[in-house]
Amino acid sequence: MPRTSAPPPTGSPAVASGTGSDSALTHGLKQRHLSMIALGGVIGAGLFVGSGAGIAAAGPSIVIAYAVSGLLVMLVMRMLGEMSAANPASGSFSVHAERAIGPWAGFTVGWAFWVLLCVAVGLEGIGAAQIIGGWLPGTPEWAWVALFMVVFLGTNLASVTKFGEFEFWFAALKVAAITLFLVLGVLAILGVLPGTDAPGTANLSGEGGFMPNGSEGLVIGLLASVFAYGGLETVTIAAAESENPVQGVARAVRTAMWRIALFYVGSMAVIVTLVPWDDAKVVEVGPFYAALDRLGIRGAAEIMNVVILVALLSAMNANIYGASRMACSLVARGQGPKRLGRVTSGVPRTAVLVSSVFGFLCVLLSYWRPDDVFPWLLNMIGAVILVVWIFIAASQLILRARLEREAPEKLVVRMWLFPGLTVVALLAMAGIFVLMLRQPDTRDQLLATGALTAVLIAIGVVRQRRSAAAADK
Repeated sequence: MPRTSAPPPTGSPAVASGTGSDSALTHGLKQRHLSMIALGGVIGAGLFVGSGAGIAAAGPSIVIAYAVSGLLVMLVMRMLGEMSAANPASGSFSVHAERAIGPWAGFTVGWAFWVLLCVAVGLEGIGAAQIIGGWLPGTPEWAWVALFMVVFLGTNLASVTKFGEFEFWFAALKVAAITLFLVLGVLAILGVLPGTDAPGTANLSGEGGFMPNGSEGLVIGLLASVFAYGGLETVTIAAAESENPVQGVARAVRTAMWRIALFYVGSMAVIVTLVPWDDAKVVEVGPFYAALDRLGIRGAAEIMNVVILVALLSAMNANIYGASRMACSLVARGQGPKRLGRVTSGVPRTAVLVSSVFGFLCVLLSYWRPDDVFPWLLNMIGAVILVVWIFIAASQLILRARLEREAPEKLVVRMWLFPGLTVVALLAMAGIFVLMLRQPDTRDQLLATGALTAVLIAIGVVRQRRSAAAADK
């Protein structure tokens, strides 16, 4: 990373206020935008597709796995909400880590998250292009990815309001789809949906029982469920550009509990009650399709393809936004090349362009080097979200005590049972690391992410020491 101006020391006005470059950004997001971004942030392609592998491993006990990981995510979001309501910033947890721990921490978690989002943009573009290619065979996937990039570049370059409108309608479609699924599923379970019989508990207790693969299967399901929750953090980044940042982020965080319980845990409970966990369709075409097909709904595959396409496009749009704001915030704090942080008409357009180009480069790598470079890149970002959560918890542990001492009136959102639950969350994250090391499929991800994090920490520490030395002269 090129060295630019020295980062401000912890406690300097820019860092202490948590504003950074936020004064140059506009406040074009309305409360309805922020609420729907928060609502749609928990409904991603990981839920619609990725949950199939978790069900195949854990069986009906996947409900427990999603409930346990959901509790951890609730704690993380509560901690992040407390800090973001006290100091709204487009850099979100990167700003909080810098204020609490030091510039090296903000640098590390910020750039790690930026890489995660940029690679995710490429993955989501590939997934969306494959769906379109299934409808229009013979059309090149790269052309569809390029089209999606152009569209979302346009929405993100225009204004934050345009981004908000796109995300509002994307999220509304996702919420409507999963709500309809839950209603149909509950009616079928109760035996009142025409043409279906109540399944009772046959699928929950049969075919090996509630935990057919024992504790090992539950562990695999738990690890699969943890990483399905990524995306919730975007709302605290977007809050800095909303009309009422403090009230907006507070409201979004306070509704996180029922959203997680309803959409994730609720949908898993409906699926494993309706469909045998070892049904091949759960993995081959996805658990939601398998459930709709079991209910005899015609065109279930195409319905789910449309929903998944919307989820992927929504994630592309949100990740370009999140990556550009994180990069802009890092540069404003002296943690990156100055040109990347240039803000024009309230939009960090250079950061939007660079983030999108990096995402498209990931797509090209998937075609050019599908056997080595691209899998390595995927492994490198595999556990980044867990690294982010650890920095969030550590930062909250430090900043809460500071806020109570210096500005208690800023504690609009409070972490429950502090510091006990914060410590419990940190211990749970350490436990997940241990579980990942035990599993061959996740061990490589953990080691690759660890290498990325170590490199960023080393660069951040060197930059911080150089800055301190320059300030002493």
